[in-house]
Amino acid sequence: MLHDSCMQTASATGPASEEPSPFEVFPRDKWADLATSAPLPLTSEDVRNLTSLGDPLDIDEVDAIYRPISALLQMYVNSNRRLGLDRHYFLREPQRPPTPFIIGVAGSVAVGKSSTARLLRELLRRWPHTPRVQLITTDGFLLPNRVLQARGIMDKKGFPESYDRAKLMDFMAAVKSGADEVRAPVYSHLTYDIVPGEYEVVTRPDILIVEGLNVLQPARTEVGRTGAVAVSDYFDFSIYVDADAADIEKWYVDRFLTLRSTAFSDEDSYFRNYALLDDEDARARAQQIWRSINLPNLRENIAPTKYRATLVIRKGPDHRVRFLKLRKI
Repeated sequence: MLHDSCMQTASATGPASEEPSPFEVFPRDKWADLATSAPLPLTSEDVRNLTSLGDPLDIDEVDAIYRPISALLQMYVNSNRRLGLDRHYFLREPQRPPTPFIIGVAGSVAVGKSSTARLLRELLRRWPHTPRVQLITTDGFLLPNRVLQARGIMDKKGFPESYDRAKLMDFMAAVKSGADEVRAPVYSHLTYDIVPGEYEVVTRPDILIVEGLNVLQPARTEVGRTGAVAVSDYFDFSIYVDADAADIEKWYVDRFLTLRSTAFSDEDSYFRNYALLDDEDARARAQQIWRSINLPNLRENIAPTKYRATLVIRKGPDHRVRFLKLRKI
């Protein structure tokens, strides 16, 4: 279990009291009461198609949790646009289309951040003022395997040092500058590597969702140097998907066991040797990967960024959201 000096241990029904705090806490039932403030354009089939392996979201969870989040995000988008208009008027600037509203989604491997990002993309693009919503993952900005191997950090894939930070920062700056087209590299989870020559093109959407393990990392500077910029400096809103480390480990192992008969069994899979493991060996291998790579990354790099988010979504052992923490204004 992870311990955080900024937060007392949460109970099964909600967080322990914590004062002072820059966050307002919403237990599940209080948050679900807000659902009437937003439409629910997704069907049960939509939700099944959008959720990740091992993340058992259903329409009730979407209705109670993600429906209000989409309405909240619309308020932030609308406020951002009004501020932009007021700024142009005050500075006597010519009016121009707003730059994309950027939402960051962070969290551990296997915690469900990918499902969260995809659900929000579909919910947000159904609102009348934000029909153009795109999603990219920072996996595309991982260094190619040949570079990781040359640097001796192949077992650190997913750690901050395994990313092409300069390329990611250039991408974020171009998107936020209002560029008409910006290309993001593509990563294959099948081959476990960057796909040469393939790109996802971001075409000045209303909203861009950026999902990744370390998107809330602060800027890393050399001693005595200042002025560095972090990815999160370009975010207009950020979300951290949270859960107890022991629960995430269980979800990771369960997903690993299931992948043996799906993605791992593909002849092009980087992990095809794992498809031949029996249950006992597969479980042991998954636990070894989790405890030697994913858990240290969570403890050292990902979890410490939690309270840099605008919204923290806290899950329980059954993947159900127990409470949310929204940064006060």
